[in-house]
Amino acid sequence: MNVSVTFDNLGEASDLERGWWPEDEPIGAHYSVTEALPRVLEALDEAALRATFFVEGLNTELYPDTLRELDARGHEVACHGWRHERWAGLEPATERDRLRRSAEGMRSLGLRPAGFRPPGGELTAATPALLGELGFTYCSPAEGVDPGALPSFPFRWELLDAYHYLPHLADRRGQDEPLPPARLRETVLAALEEPQDHLVLIFHPFLADTDERVQVIRDVLARVRELVDEGAAVCAPCRELVG
Repeated sequence: MNVSVTFDNLGEASDLERGWWPEDEPIGAHYSVTEALPRVLEALDEAALRATFFVEGLNTELYPDTLRELDARGHEVACHGWRHERWAGLEPATERDRLRRSAEGMRSLGLRPAGFRPPGGELTAATPALLGELGFTYCSPAEGVDPGALPSFPFRWELLDAYHYLPHLADRRGQDEPLPPARLRETVLAALEEPQDHLVLIFHPFLADTDERVQVIRDVLARVRELVDEGAAVCAPCRELVG
């Protein structure tokens, strides 16, 4: 079994896109970067695992040194839109512009963006061909989304920390109240025991905001490490698993 440990979102990008960021609040020092990300990286180091970080292209301007550090530590930096746009609703010209800006911004930092995960999980009809044109080699949409001819690493919503924790995903999980970290641990650990070719795991640094939530990430990474050591799994950044 191949396992991809991935992390989505970084900094203020999503809040800026949705109009949630206070106009008088400075940008460039978001807790997901200054506080949560170091804890995530420590957990990855402890498990001796490398991950894929799907980040918004805006972060090439706000946190260039952070993206370079991720790359230097052996992790993959991939694309998650420019500012966490709801991807399926973009007009063709906007989609092209956001992807191009993201790819060029990453390459200007010496990064090699190979993968794309659409915010919201959906692709447009034009996305696969556009990704190929811009030099991307794979995408990672939600399960059931057609990636065209592009290699794909689909994810399952019920394995996301966001599915468990965030209010705006209440309809998807079928209840208003958030699910506890213990439920996320149980669900993801069970998925790791299922027979399958490839499993995509997704966490969000901005949701690694309590000791209990960080411990779930540590527990999952520890189990992945055990599976790797047993020879039952291969865990590597997505770009290294593209067939």
